[in-house]
Amino acid sequence: MAVVSALYVYPVKSCRGIRVTEWQVVERGFVYDRRWMIVDKSGQFVTMRELPELTRVTTRLSGERLQLDAPGLATLELPLAYETGEERPVQVWGDAVQAVVHPGGSAWFSSHLGAPHSLVYMPESERRQVNPARARSGDIVSFADAYPFLVISEASLADLNARLPSPVTMDRFRPNIVVSGTAPFAEDDYSHVRMGEISFRGPKRCERCVITSIDPETGAVSNEPQRTLATYRREGSKVWFGMNLIHDSTGTLRVGDAVNTDV
Repeated sequence: MAVVSALYVYPVKSCRGIRVTEWQVVERGFVYDRRWMIVDKSGQFVTMRELPELTRVTTRLSGERLQLDAPGLATLELPLAYETGEERPVQVWGDAVQAVVHPGGSAWFSSHLGAPHSLVYMPESERRQVNPARARSGDIVSFADAYPFLVISEASLADLNARLPSPVTMDRFRPNIVVSGTAPFAEDDYSHVRMGEISFRGPKRCERCVITSIDPETGAVSNEPQRTLATYRREGSKVWFGMNLIHDSTGTLRVGDAVNTDV
């Protein structure tokens, strides 16, 4: 039987995530997921693609606070929500978003990255729409690249690792949901899937980039697993691994929840 085997939330886009056993699904996706983001001086979002050292920033929840750590810096403590303050327009892919700047967090990330950057928060008033060509009216998302959720099966990772000279871990791929008890790449067919009490639509598979080849522990960049993935998961100019999901309702998702595609 297919079940949810792991859940991850990423409070700050492109920093390390937090593994949880159950988590609340709200209008944008997982609560607290990618509500914080780092931007450069022009307001353009930055990620591990350009700055692999972001993967060395760890996140953890402590009561009603979010704590961040990076080598050589004191712990940065942030609120889970930051609704008021200086606002500025920022850019994430093709979307212009109004965000709130956190001065202390901006100074902290500027120090870590060695150049001026700002840490910004997406307030509740901002409603970033999911691509209307693949979503329904009213589907919104946080600072995630495009969709509220990404699901990957354990079997897909095992299939990949069997082809690699050295295995990689699931956190290379930054999923929100991991499932077990399936065939490799079963998630490719998740056009509609129910997990526990929540139903999802799968608008498209996830195209992968250099982020998969960044070691999440060290930030070191190599050509694997992207090179191996390209030998058997390439279609056209894209390499695919995992399925993007949009949820149809809110609720709580739990490790152990049944995964049902007969919906």
